[in-house]
Amino acid sequence: MPRQSEQLDLLPTQGQVIPIALHTEMQRSYLEYAMSVIVGRALPDVRDGLKPVHRRILFAMHELGLTPDRPYRKCARVVGDVLGKYHPHGDQSVYDALVRLVQDFSSRYPLLAGHGNFGSVDNDPPAAMRYTETRLAAIAHEALLQEVTPQVIDFIDNFDASQMEPVVLPAQLPILLLNGATGIAVGMATNIPPHNLGEIIDGAIALIDQPDLSDTALFDLIPAPDFPTGGLILADQGIHEAYSTGKGSITIRGVINLETLSASKGKRARQALVVTELPFQVNKAAWIEKIAELVNQNKLEGITDIRDESDRTGMRVVIELKKETNPDQLIEQLYRQTALQSNFGIILLALVEREPKQLSLRQILEYFIQFRELTLTKQFDYELRQTQAKLEILAGLAIALQHLESVIPLIRAASNTAAAKQALEQQFHLTPAQSEAILAMPLRRLTSLEQQQLQAEQQQLNQRSLELGKILGERRELLKFLKKELRHLKKKHDDPRRTQIIGLKPSNTALPQPEQTLDLLPPKVSIPTVVHLSYKGYLKRLEPNSKNLLPLVSPDDLSVAVFNAQSSDSLYVFEVQGKVFRVGIDQLEISTKRGKPLITLLPDPNLQPIATLLPQAETLVMLTSQAKIKRSLLAEFAGITARGLTAIKLRPDDQLTWVGQVEPDQQLAIATSSGRILRIKADEGEIPVLSRTAQGQQVMRLRPANGEAIIATIPLDLQQFGDTELLLVSQAGYLKRVLADMVRLSPRNNLGSQMFSFRQKTDQLVSAIAIPETSTQVHLVIGREPNLLRILSLPIDQIPLEPANGFGKYVTELIIALGLDSSLELTSQERLLAAYA
Repeated sequence: MPRQSEQLDLLPTQGQVIPIALHTEMQRSYLEYAMSVIVGRALPDVRDGLKPVHRRILFAMHELGLTPDRPYRKCARVVGDVLGKYHPHGDQSVYDALVRLVQDFSSRYPLLAGHGNFGSVDNDPPAAMRYTETRLAAIAHEALLQEVTPQVIDFIDNFDASQMEPVVLPAQLPILLLNGATGIAVGMATNIPPHNLGEIIDGAIALIDQPDLSDTALFDLIPAPDFPTGGLILADQGIHEAYSTGKGSITIRGVINLETLSASKGKRARQALVVTELPFQVNKAAWIEKIAELVNQNKLEGITDIRDESDRTGMRVVIELKKETNPDQLIEQLYRQTALQSNFGIILLALVEREPKQLSLRQILEYFIQFRELTLTKQFDYELRQTQAKLEILAGLAIALQHLESVIPLIRAASNTAAAKQALEQQFHLTPAQSEAILAMPLRRLTSLEQQQLQAEQQQLNQRSLELGKILGERRELLKFLKKELRHLKKKHDDPRRTQIIGLKPSNTALPQPEQTLDLLPPKVSIPTVVHLSYKGYLKRLEPNSKNLLPLVSPDDLSVAVFNAQSSDSLYVFEVQGKVFRVGIDQLEISTKRGKPLITLLPDPNLQPIATLLPQAETLVMLTSQAKIKRSLLAEFAGITARGLTAIKLRPDDQLTWVGQVEPDQQLAIATSSGRILRIKADEGEIPVLSRTAQGQQVMRLRPANGEAIIATIPLDLQQFGDTELLLVSQAGYLKRVLADMVRLSPRNNLGSQMFSFRQKTDQLVSAIAIPETSTQVHLVIGREPNLLRILSLPIDQIPLEPANGFGKYVTELIIALGLDSSLELTSQERLLAAYA
């Protein structure tokens, strides 16, 4: 035992003690801990949208070479690499993060592909990491890891300075918005919902093109989140508030339908509510248990059985009803008392330069665009330096090949390599890199073929050097490349929206809206019917065998269309301002009289409808007065409500003028008032599929200064293309025919071909239609007012078939419509109330 004096000597001296207030030390230590949690664990970076653990998992898998074209590897191997090299924390926490990157019900666009049991929406745990396997998903490999080099992004030491890891991944997509993020830090939290890739890219491109784009226009492109589990979003101000301020709340509902179950042995046919989609992050098993508990407590009545029939094809929870149960009231109770309707609190919080900031939707996209500009600049600058270095070496090799008779004796006479390098540099004024390359040049380079290849490579590198210099020298070119890159990724990885958006009732109740509860009624019997649409805009139904099918013209009205349908079908009505409405055919009366005005079936009598379409089409092509064109999937209109849905984004001076079904293997002819016709292919290369709220692309160059406008859009069937003729009509009453193949096939955004010569300077083209080979007559509707109409029928062979510079044949003035068989095509002098497909 040491003496007391010796014990005292072991204590620190007075000079080594630092007195500090307890509250000061606690404040400093707590802030350090808080910032460590905020920056190092809980919050994602606004640039690549990843937390450190996710970034390290992806980088470790990239280092292991687990690309989408390689076999799966055990998750335990990946977790071990992440722990040993980059993330010194618990293995279970790393595995849990990896599992979430695989789950397609947690991530809208999973960054990892998995093989094995990775859990379910019932909150079943995944299998142990020694059983499951994983590899990178295509979107992660292409959009996050392709450019991971020290020349493009910054690297730092790992926890023990034995490895280097990236500070941020060079994301080519705004992953923060695509997959969202959830994290609880010290004193703050983030809860970013996932979004649709196509909508986010459309919004980013719009911001690149118009940095001062209004919030309203941006929200039209990105209307709401898009959850991986689908569901319905109740559209209200909560979405716009969250997107504008970074904080808000939205209401999500599951998808529920009423079905009649077939009668089984000993049981009668019965009704059941079938749930096929639940709100995001709702545990299906716990939700079913909650319903059973409410039934046992007599808080939910009218349910006889509930069972989960979900399988690998999708979710299906069946709730069987008692005979006397009112389905609508039960649905209201399920919304109110269970998680079938839940709120999602949005907090757009992310790290900006290692500081947590609450951001708006616009700011997140702007930060991503700035970051992508920076990484592209670094990438192209490095590539340019590499290209120039290679050009320098190739120039030296070219000099050596030109002076081969002098180079070889000089090298042979040198005493060593250093002397040979010095002699080459002095005699031919070469750089050290060039002389080194000459000495390392193999003898096969002396062949004439190798010399030709050397020259070709030099030309290619010179061309690439010029391209890179242009991109780096002009920001417009850099942004052009960025937009091209975004469009390529959209084309490759975009998919339809899963979460539909529906409107709220005026009241604050959580009850279903009328348009929703209609879908929950027992399905009606669908019967064949005939729909008649008149020139004055009247719709009616007729029996299929009716003798009252109206001809082209009747005493009081004209037939625009007569077509077959089913009573359960719907008509999609498009309006000039770009909105679409749905009208059920069963709303039309079966009548031999005029029918019901189309305008009375729409929510606003001031709307100007232009076209109705049958729902058999999978895609629709839309054209505006400013010659913007796009193709849309009809499935995107599935969530339409009574107030309509935006079908196309329009500028203030633009209007939707034509909607039709055009297959990708067809062609499209677009005629203008100046007599020009543009013929283009209708494939997705020329008419791409764009999101529902996209603006469309320029299809034709118009001359608005001359008052030129689009007057006809004509789909052309390639199977009958060789015999197809176009009938052109001028305002002064001149008619002529031209062969469709006389119109030059052009790319999009072209001027087209001049196909009509006018005898009068004030004359212009007013209408054009395609005439199939089987048609023998054309009907001309003449008059100024609908009640002063008359029909003039002409044999087609009496209208001259002329070349492009032909003047046509004078027939009569005041032609307001053309017709073949039982359909009409109105001229630009009258607005077409409805068209059909």
